[in-house]
Amino acid sequence: MITTENLSVSYNGKMVLRNVTITARPGSILGLVGPSGCGKSSFLAALNRLTEIISGASVSGRIQFDGQDIGTVFPSSVELRRHIGMIFQKPNPFAMSIRRNLELPLREHGIRDRGQLKQICESVLRDVGLWDEVSTRLDQSALELSGGQQQRLCIARAIALKPQVLLMDEPCSSLDPLSAERVEQLISSMRGQYTILIVTHNLAQARRLSDQVAVFWTQDGVGRIVEQGETEAVFKESTNPIVASYLSGRRG
Repeated sequence: MITTENLSVSYNGKMVLRNVTITARPGSILGLVGPSGCGKSSFLAALNRLTEIISGASVSGRIQFDGQDIGTVFPSSVELRRHIGMIFQKPNPFAMSIRRNLELPLREHGIRDRGQLKQICESVLRDVGLWDEVSTRLDQSALELSGGQQQRLCIARAIALKPQVLLMDEPCSSLDPLSAERVEQLISSMRGQYTILIVTHNLAQARRLSDQVAVFWTQDGVGRIVEQGETEAVFKESTNPIVASYLSGRRG
């Protein structure tokens, strides 16, 4: 389980996200929705400590992993990212072979036995539905894959290290409709195996995929959560006029 308490993010002294308190239940999919610029991606960056490599970024508040402070559980960002994987909006395979894309993070974390590497690579490629498509060309460049295949490879690379949590920042937004559908089906199939937090501007997708949803909004120039709860309850029963108009498509 991953939780935040009063989490705020600033860049060069300007606050972009204020006092986010939220819990992502183990094995569930938490949808993060809201207009552009309201802090959703900054929230994910703070969870994965990507803010540490952004000049001028600062984070305050608490982040807990299974009830313990995340900095205590994972003193180094390298160790943290073994347990909290990240999938970005645009597929970002390394400019190397399909095989090397999967082996590199494993080797960096001490897995070097050839038999084990081979087994893990095949296993995760099967998990994301890529094995039958690429098994005969593992030594070809990952950049030769289609966009949808590249994104599934990036998901395979993330789960190769067996993380408990996956952070997904608009993973389907740069894909064609058919590829996006395949990635969405993959994400849905991962429910129960991973705790998934997914940023999406596709409200229909958020409703289909997520168990809970958090609605981010900008107020006084700062992003914050204005409503959160079980997905169907928020979509059908919200009494917050901002949320109701946004989710119905009348605003945003």
